Amino acid sequence: MTEFLDIFMFAGLCLAILLGYPVAFTIAGVAVIFAVIGAMTGAFDTGLLGALSQRIFGTMTNTVLIAIPLFVFMGLVLERSRIAEDLLEEMAKLFGSLRGGLGISVVLVGGLLAASTGIVGATVVTMALIALPTMLRNGYDPKLAAGTVCTAGTLGQIIPPSTLLIILSEVMSNAYQQAQFAEGKFTVETISVGQTFAAALIPGLMLVGVYIVYILVRAYFQPSVAPAMDQELLGKTSASRVASVLVPPVALIIAVLGSILGGVATPTEAAAVGAVGALLLAGFRLSNGHSNMLLAASVAALLLVIFLASSTTIRLQKNDLTAMDWTLAAVSSALLAVGVSGLIQSVMRMWRAKLLAPVMTNTLSISAMIFATIIGASVFSLIFRGLGGDVRIEELISAMPGGEVGALLFVMALIFALGFFMDFVEISVILLPIVGPTLLMMGFDPIWLSVMIAINLQTSFLTPPFGFSLFYLRGAAPPEITTGMIYKGVLPYILLQIVGMGLVWSFPTIATWLPSMLF
Repeated sequence: MTEFLDIFMFAGLCLAILLGYPVAFTIAGVAVIFAVIGAMTGAFDTGLLGALSQRIFGTMTNTVLIAIPLFVFMGLVLERSRIAEDLLEEMAKLFGSLRGGLGISVVLVGGLLAASTGIVGATVVTMALIALPTMLRNGYDPKLAAGTVCTAGTLGQIIPPSTLLIILSEVMSNAYQQAQFAEGKFTVETISVGQTFAAALIPGLMLVGVYIVYILVRAYFQPSVAPAMDQELLGKTSASRVASVLVPPVALIIAVLGSILGGVATPTEAAAVGAVGALLLAGFRLSNGHSNMLLAASVAALLLVIFLASSTTIRLQKNDLTAMDWTLAAVSSALLAVGVSGLIQSVMRMWRAKLLAPVMTNTLSISAMIFATIIGASVFSLIFRGLGGDVRIEELISAMPGGEVGALLFVMALIFALGFFMDFVEISVILLPIVGPTLLMMGFDPIWLSVMIAINLQTSFLTPPFGFSLFYLRGAAPPEITTGMIYKGVLPYILLQIVGMGLVWSFPTIATWLPSMLF
């Protein structure tokens, strides 16, 4: 029986997670129990635990993972400051007069929120509270409305900057290095967060386009399920109003993603830019008629600082300082003072609106959950490998009929099934370090594989009966929306997700072209 301890360990983890106990403690607890059993039966070498402290220290000091709390903070600030409501209202005025126009607005706003928040739970709940009642009031079929809102909310999984993509890039980079070492290569290549973001951008936008086409086709053949809205009820909008609502979040998205994809900033630096930008946007949104002159000056000052930092070197530690050096330093200091003043004003407005405390608390809890899960998974992975689980998985994948294609189909099916009852963090940090090296040794492109896995995990978020997005929507949906309606509503979108995966599988350049151009 001792030779099957690794199998019992994995099965025990799946059962334990279903009990509802906090996942991070469940993963670590199951690992410790089986480490004790393995040590008592002679199947596990306790000397391996000596590497545990180094693993935990490496996780907590990983410069890539430090970006996660900053992106979480950015998303929560944008979500709590009700920028999404303004976006949806203006989009509805633009497209609502078309059949299915309100559904298109929901998808587009979901894509924008995904690119600015990257938090699936927050996006689904926000869209459910704002968009779902509006769609029902305007005669939309409840199943189509629920499915559209739920699916649009999960775009935060695949459209960067996404927490999933950050974790996925780190895990796949480590797996890629392991695969190269196993092949005898000691000058190894890695993949970066920027490459993963670039790879996921076009597939994510492609999914947005697929959803929109589906809604238009469905509304054309079944006008009663997605009727056009009454233009008088919608009200009129103007180009200036649309620009004032749309330009700021789009500019923030471009600043964050553009700095990463352009190689100007690391993901952590870009996340800091996003957090600062979100605070300033919230300050504008919460002005309540007060002057925004300081905030506007703050934005201009910070942009000038970024320009100066990218175009020249400002260092006062040199021995041969010139008058120009002192002038640049003084100007930069003054600009930073103006920028910080604007940030303080934004923070105070959030504090008076009673938004700052919940944003900070939720950022702490979400970040702690993610890092605790990663640490617990590190413990699990170490002990699972000590019990020989990695060798068994490698043999199982290699023995799959159909060669490389069969192996990949098996792994994708396994990820999809685990997505029913495990979060993307657990799947990414538990399963992928085990199966990733084997798949990469078979010759699959790590960037392409990362995108395929990301779309797969997004699909599992929608799949009944345990899809996480379904639970988020169920908790925020009006009483007239039943669980059965939600399940039926997401089924067409699950098929569209599979179509999306099929397109990326058949045409790998959808995922690999942009990274190859930029990097």
